[in-house]
Amino acid sequence: MADEPTLFADLEPGPEPARDGPDSADRRVGAGTRAADPPLAARMRPRSLEEFVGQSKLVGEGRPLRQLIESGRVPSLIFWGPPGTGKTTLAGLLATRMEAAFIPFSAVTEGIPRVRRILEEAKARRAATGRGTVLFVDEIHRFNRAQQDALLPHVERGAVTLIGATTENPSFEVVGPLLSRTRVFVLDPLAPGEVGEICARALRDGERGLGTDGLTIDPDAVARLGLESDGDARRALNALETAADLARANGASTITVDDVAAALQKRFARYDKSGEEHFNLISALHKAVRGSDADAALYWLARMLAGGEDPLYLARRLVRMASEDIGLADPGALAVTIAARDAYHFLGSPEGDLALAEAVTYLALAPKSNAVYRAFGAASAAARETPAEPVPLHIRNAPTRLMKELGYGSGYRYDHDEADGVARQSYLPDSLRGQRWYDPANRGWEVEARRRLERIRRLRSAAGADDDAAEPAAEPQGETDSSRE
Repeated sequence: MADEPTLFADLEPGPEPARDGPDSADRRVGAGTRAADPPLAARMRPRSLEEFVGQSKLVGEGRPLRQLIESGRVPSLIFWGPPGTGKTTLAGLLATRMEAAFIPFSAVTEGIPRVRRILEEAKARRAATGRGTVLFVDEIHRFNRAQQDALLPHVERGAVTLIGATTENPSFEVVGPLLSRTRVFVLDPLAPGEVGEICARALRDGERGLGTDGLTIDPDAVARLGLESDGDARRALNALETAADLARANGASTITVDDVAAALQKRFARYDKSGEEHFNLISALHKAVRGSDADAALYWLARMLAGGEDPLYLARRLVRMASEDIGLADPGALAVTIAARDAYHFLGSPEGDLALAEAVTYLALAPKSNAVYRAFGAASAAARETPAEPVPLHIRNAPTRLMKELGYGSGYRYDHDEADGVARQSYLPDSLRGQRWYDPANRGWEVEARRRLERIRRLRSAAGADDDAAEPAAEPQGETDSSRE
């Protein structure tokens, strides 16, 4: 059985054509690439670690992934990172070092029947030649649970070395059993300087890049490529190739900032409304509001709106922030967020976006208190622990004669008839008498709330209605960060 081509088979240079041959002009990138030629980003794919730029925490000297590559003993892996950061390239370098067949596979366009054929071929290859197989599954998060489970026995037996690539958090998108059988490496967006280095190298390379064109590039244009490619080398190289075409079309020998700007066009937010980035950004927004950083809160709001988030989802979250993090320190916060929701519903985008921005700014600047949030959590915990406690007789309703005869409502004191408006009686079940859950903060309106509450508790305790020695209840157990909701 013939072995499949390696990742780099189509990128390795063949015999150099004669410079004055009939098709030399076609082959020279500077004269216009032929339709069959791969894009610059594919031609410039690194063929060795020495050519690889970025991810120094993984492939630098002595770093874990480099050690795996150099040892040639590679377990099944998952590469998690944004586009254009080297996931496919690193997988190919691993396969080359292992002297294994590299079989690329797209979870977007192919399915389990194709995987079965690959596994059968891998088994035959090992039997015939002793050579292993690296199955590279791009976008592995696109496999559903059953499809991922189908890979488990083959990964466990070592029939293939699985290398999965994903732009989504594997914790959410890869099933636990498969995750436990692989090592996860996280790739970061490339730094602007690293992207600039890759582009400069492509411009110099006469074998695979644009080096035969004699083009130069303004330093400011390189800087813009590095900055506006958002750490994506593929995007940067595609833009460089287009910018070079524009410069040639204008008869220029230098790629300018304007050429790069025209090639890059609009930058799109990296955002997935149902994935990890959604949770990351709403968490950032919530925590910026909680931390009273109005500038950061507005930034994260703008990022989510630019990414296509449902503005009414954001309005709902702002209402939650008003209740959870501001509470009675500023009772107007809840009204502001409800008004912002109604304003957006009335106006739509883009006019209604400003109402959300106003609410975010108000919340960030408002005094903060989670006292109501904590008190309700503690009261809820007590309610779960005492679900059958009877309502005290004196605060029961007594609509019938029988209920009155049984003592329902007996001894109840009507608070409005008391001189100070506070009846000396308890309103909790006997087993919870004296419990205190609400502890106002010394901020905003809750300063006044604390004063009122202490007066009421003092009056009630004076008649023994409540146990004045009772300590505030502990924080509720199992409290979660609502920013992940």
